Amino acid sequence: MKLIYLDVCCLNRPFDSQSQERIKLESEAIILIFKHIETNDWQWVSSEVVDFEVEKIPNLERKYRIQSLRIFPHRFIQLDENIIQRGELLDVKGFGTYDALHIACAEQGEAELFLTTDDKLLKLASRHQQDLKIRIINPLHWLQEVLYETRNDIS
Repeated sequence: MKLIYLDVCCLNRPFDSQSQERIKLESEAIILIFKHIETNDWQWVSSEVVDFEVEKIPNLERKYRIQSLRIFPHRFIQLDENIIQRGELLDVKGFGTYDALHIACAEQGEAELFLTTDDKLLKLASRHQQDLKIRIINPLHWLQEVLYETRNDIS
């Protein structure tokens, strides 16, 4: 069973303007991922960092919609000293405080994947993959991989 960590960019994506094709496709991918989470095909790892970041969203309607998703996580990671220390190590590599803490929480929660739509984070993660204990990937790209693997398993 896949353990998946979604950052706040992913949680926001279905509520972004759908005028661009990329945003539309990423939104559909995230909605499909959540359908698999609801049916327990995959499990969602979330964290205190996600909650803190969601609380800071100024748009109340968007914030409430995202908060309604928070009832689904299978694992919830609380910040502790180990996560903070790991986050500080990642911050030094350029990940920034929130992204570093998200990655540290995902690693602590033993997630197999960290999904994000943040291109800057994806590029940085690619550059530092050897320093990470988790694979960081765009949700649409990962879902395409999963669907391709499933098709090949059937053939």
